[in-house]
Amino acid sequence: MTDTRRRVKVYTLNEDRQWDDRGTGHVSSCYVERLKGMSLLVRAESDGSLLLESKINPNTAYQKQQMHPCASCTTVMKCILHPFLCLVQRRLQLFTASTYGDTLIVWSEAENYDLALSFQEKAGCDEIWEKICQVQGKDPSVDITQDLVDESEEERFDDMSSPGLELPSCELSRLEEIAELVASSLPSPLRREKLALALENEGYIKKLLEIFHVCEDLENIEGLHHLYEIIKGIFLLNRTALFEVMFSEECIMDVIGCLEYDPSLSQSRKHREFLTKTAKFKEVIPISDPELKQKIHQTYRVQYIQDMVLPTPSVFEENMLSTLHSFIFFNKVEIVGMLQEDEKFLTDLFAQLTDEATDEEKRQELVNFLKEFCAFSQTLQPQNRDAFFKTLSNMGILPALEVILGMDDAQVRSAATDIFSYLVEYNPSMVREFVMQEAQQNDDDILLINLIIEHMICDTDPELGGAVLLMGLLRTLVDPENMLATANKTEKTEFLGFFYKHCMHVLTAPLLANTTEDKPSKDDFQTAQLLALILELLTFCVEHHTYHIKNYIINKDILRRVLVLMASKHAFLALCALRFKRKIIGLKDEFYNRYIMKSFLFEPVVKAFLNNGSRYNLMNSAIIEMFEFIRVEDIKSLTAHVIENYWKALEDVDYVQTFKGLKLRFEQQRERQDNPKLDSMRSILRNHRYRRDARTLEDEEEMWFNTDEDDMEDGEAVVPPSDKPKNDEDIMDPISKFMERKKLKESEEKEVLLKTNLSGRQSPSFKLSFSSGTKSNLTSQSSASNLPGSPGSPGSPGSPGSPGSVSKSTSQMAAITTKGGLVGLVDYPDDDEEDDEDEDKEETLPLSKKAKLESS
Repeated sequence: MTDTRRRVKVYTLNEDRQWDDRGTGHVSSCYVERLKGMSLLVRAESDGSLLLESKINPNTAYQKQQMHPCASCTTVMKCILHPFLCLVQRRLQLFTASTYGDTLIVWSEAENYDLALSFQEKAGCDEIWEKICQVQGKDPSVDITQDLVDESEEERFDDMSSPGLELPSCELSRLEEIAELVASSLPSPLRREKLALALENEGYIKKLLEIFHVCEDLENIEGLHHLYEIIKGIFLLNRTALFEVMFSEECIMDVIGCLEYDPSLSQSRKHREFLTKTAKFKEVIPISDPELKQKIHQTYRVQYIQDMVLPTPSVFEENMLSTLHSFIFFNKVEIVGMLQEDEKFLTDLFAQLTDEATDEEKRQELVNFLKEFCAFSQTLQPQNRDAFFKTLSNMGILPALEVILGMDDAQVRSAATDIFSYLVEYNPSMVREFVMQEAQQNDDDILLINLIIEHMICDTDPELGGAVLLMGLLRTLVDPENMLATANKTEKTEFLGFFYKHCMHVLTAPLLANTTEDKPSKDDFQTAQLLALILELLTFCVEHHTYHIKNYIINKDILRRVLVLMASKHAFLALCALRFKRKIIGLKDEFYNRYIMKSFLFEPVVKAFLNNGSRYNLMNSAIIEMFEFIRVEDIKSLTAHVIENYWKALEDVDYVQTFKGLKLRFEQQRERQDNPKLDSMRSILRNHRYRRDARTLEDEEEMWFNTDEDDMEDGEAVVPPSDKPKNDEDIMDPISKFMERKKLKESEEKEVLLKTNLSGRQSPSFKLSFSSGTKSNLTSQSSASNLPGSPGSPGSPGSPGSPGSVSKSTSQMAAITTKGGLVGLVDYPDDDEEDDEDEDKEETLPLSKKAKLESS
């Protein structure tokens, strides 16, 4: 039977911070001559191949874990391995009830990878743990062999003036000892500090580099591997003073040479060969300052070390290279500052850029240099960046870009576009001021902003990547939100006037050229993408430019041309056209509305809606939403236009109530036009209800109930006087009449609901009853089949047999006003529920009060 006591799984952390399963095997510990020490060996159980060979280093921190990773930590962050163990638990799920979930030993190798051994049985884990503790001289009862973070209280508060760390003599035979010392010092901040001071004071780095030459000459691979570990450890000390020595002109190539001999690689890299033979430094403009030239070389090489030479930091080293990032950052700042101060250099640069005699290859190098120069400026602080772009502006960068953008070389134009984007993002007002000034001297065709529009239109990329970037820049330039306003002038007024006069015709040219007929003349994908970009910018203008874009759209009939694109086979383009119209309707501007109605610009939308059929897609939803907006916002002119011209095409759409709701709105408008008195009565009632003080109402009602019927202001009796004393029948008569009217009203409402066929909606109904032996009922109702005022329509005034028809006593009805003679100044929109409430209140008033309502 196979021994399962030392059966383990081996895991390693890869460069992507993911844990890789290296296989299952059996672990043992023995002395390995090649490694010169006790080592852990894991051989695969399948074929006996070597899965792991790791020397047990005296200073490496090993940790044994049996419970939750946090269980061994008596204090928060007791050891630096704590986050590593939590990663193991989270990513490998080693602490579940699986076979390998009982015990774990984890550690970090110096060769830039982290290891974990998961044991099947606890006895095997204990045996290996005893071997590790024996080598390191530790008690096997501990769960961690090294205290990586917390030094003793005595060491933590040790006086910094005490003797520092003593380094071994810098000799070839002691490289292994030096490497172990560096590796053991990294986990402790205090020991890192002492090691860095020792390296600085003794000039140790230069001595190590001398030994590097000896090892290379002797082809001493073991010594070169130790030097790799030492130099890599010095990087992780994160000290600027050490970087200054390592990155000096005399040392940097040797440092790169040391980092070529990674022990984890079978062959050394050829970084120095690449830097000296492949990478070439080009001076597009001769640099006379030797310090500036040396700084450029240094920055390129350090950037190369960071990106290509140094291995990916492990979980313990992620924050140990912050000073290296800062070193590169401040170098770039210095380079930009030194170039900015060199006026001769910048003058020559812009002179050659704009010189027609400059050959294309040279100009391409100049533009690429200027692009990289602007990219470096992004590292500057805001105040320094202001000075940088001001210097470029004074040197004439915008006129230079205008010349470059007019050239045929696509690569040069692309680089110039990138430079232009830096300028627009930094200060759009500077660009706007330049283009307005040049318009006074140049034709529209060669204006900078028109060149940008032309490049957007002529982008050859099938995906229009460049056009998208340029459209974003144009949008920034025409955005009123970033325009300045001063006491003497308003940038928004001046620039938008300039843009619509000199540039808008260039932007809309492709749109107008492609919409001369009833359908797009070109409907390929690239053209559709371009037109979609143009429509996106025009939609932005509709929202932000008010009268400028309004005049342009109406005068040039832009909306009609845009709606031609509703017939495109590309759904995204048709939706862009619909979005453009929706934005215009959303403004609720009557100038736009009259233009839409005069040109019958709902026709393309309705046609697209009908062609879409019953498909439930974005086009269907977007069109319905537009009509729903018109209904909800009660845009009367558009409602009437749609119903009068397109109702027959839309009346069968019953899966939404939008169009029937529009029809109802339209009929309500017609009703108000045919019966203007209804609006007056509504206005009076609403003013009486909402515009008068509540206490005044109470006082007046009390007066009405207490005042004798004969005691009226004008002395005129509204209700014929009765000499008979009131008996019980007289008292009950109004109640019974009220109940009859209520039943009649309910039957009428049911009839209206059946005719309108609208769920949850009914036509507005207004009833004012006047009774004193004579009933007068004015009722106005509308339905889809009976227009207001038509003969025979239910409840229309004077219709034969209609309930509550006007009797001859109607002549006694006076003009309806409030008691104080107040007339409503504001006519509120219709509200069915409020009107019904008015009816109920009117009908439940006592007879005496109703009589007083009839008086003026």
